[in-house]
Amino acid sequence: MCRHIAYLGPDVPLGRILTEPPHSLYRQSWAPRRQRNGTVNADGFGVGWYAPGDPVPARYRKAGPIWADPSFTDLARVVRTGALLAAVRDTTDGSAPDESATAPYGEGSWLFSHNGAVPGWPGSVADLAADLSAEELLGIEARCDAALLWALILHRLRAGYALGDALAETVTDVAARTEARLNFLLTDGSSIAATAWGDSLWHRLDPGRSVAVASEPYDDEPGWIEVPDRTLLLATRDRIETALLKEPPV
Repeated sequence: MCRHIAYLGPDVPLGRILTEPPHSLYRQSWAPRRQRNGTVNADGFGVGWYAPGDPVPARYRKAGPIWADPSFTDLARVVRTGALLAAVRDTTDGSAPDESATAPYGEGSWLFSHNGAVPGWPGSVADLAADLSAEELLGIEARCDAALLWALILHRLRAGYALGDALAETVTDVAARTEARLNFLLTDGSSIAATAWGDSLWHRLDPGRSVAVASEPYDDEPGWIEVPDRTLLLATRDRIETALLKEPPV
């Protein structure tokens, strides 16, 4: 499993969201409070952020634990952004151990993270790869379940799907084949789409100013709301919308 977070709002240092709060993503790497599977997220970390005037985010990813990289703490102190997606990783068995398998994944303006696992991967979902072209298959960034899920979602995004629809249809397809945990987080820098499917998801909205969507609250301040399981969430700085995800056929 993993922990992840997306933020939209006023420009702030990365550390204001990721390292400074008492239960920040940094601390969740060794002491998550609401993680249902796994205990330590020390197999990698990453953050993607958007700079003013550039729709393509930068990414900083490492294969080791976040607490072992003092350069990141220094970077997070000075780099400012109004939109980010970050994650700490607990590796799925059989997955690549290097930073290529560490979220966020990205293409163009999109950033993506998966908190969960796909039992029986890759065999349990191998038939879904038939929807991908040879170029898309060869372009999968890493050997892990999250990278394949990202390829399936990216295929839909390239075809013109809205962020939420791309996530929802992928959840339905995968859940019909295996008892997967599929908490997705996806942003284009101006909106966030997320799914709660098998693990915790929370959000906090300050309408017209900021929104955070995360595996768990990074502080104990009021305003955090837990998202029910089997839910699709769509968020902007102005509003939160939720809808039940379609259950796979029995």
